[in-house]
Amino acid sequence: MLMDKIKTQLRRLGYFTKKDFLTVHNVATVGAIILGLVFSYNAITATTRNWQLEQKLKERTLESAKLGIEVETLELQKQYFNTDEYLEIMARKKQNKMLPGETMVILPNNSEKAKEKYNNIDSETTQKRSNFEEWLDFLFS
Repeated sequence: MLMDKIKTQLRRLGYFTKKDFLTVHNVATVGAIILGLVFSYNAITATTRNWQLEQKLKERTLESAKLGIEVETLELQKQYFNTDEYLEIMARKKQNKMLPGETMVILPNNSEKAKEKYNNIDSETTQKRSNFEEWLDFLFS
């Protein structure tokens, strides 16, 4: 008796499911929703991938431009290093060379006393002034 009751309930459920839920309209609606979700997911992933590729392209373009500028700079340095002016400057600096008629003056390094004197002058100029003094200086100077 209980089994018959369960079978009857299952048949009723199957009938109402087929009659009320599995209609052509409902199946088409669910299919359209699923198709729309799949399409949206694919569109979002493609857009994301394209955006990432565009960012990589921008980075590579900037890197290429930067390297191009660096190459140009190095070429200009190379040209400068091959000039007579640079060779003369380096000969004067590194080998103490001079032109005829010039006199070379070599100065000694600063003594510790001179270094301390200039450090004291720098520390005096950078002393912390009060806020009021700074405002007066700002307004009246």
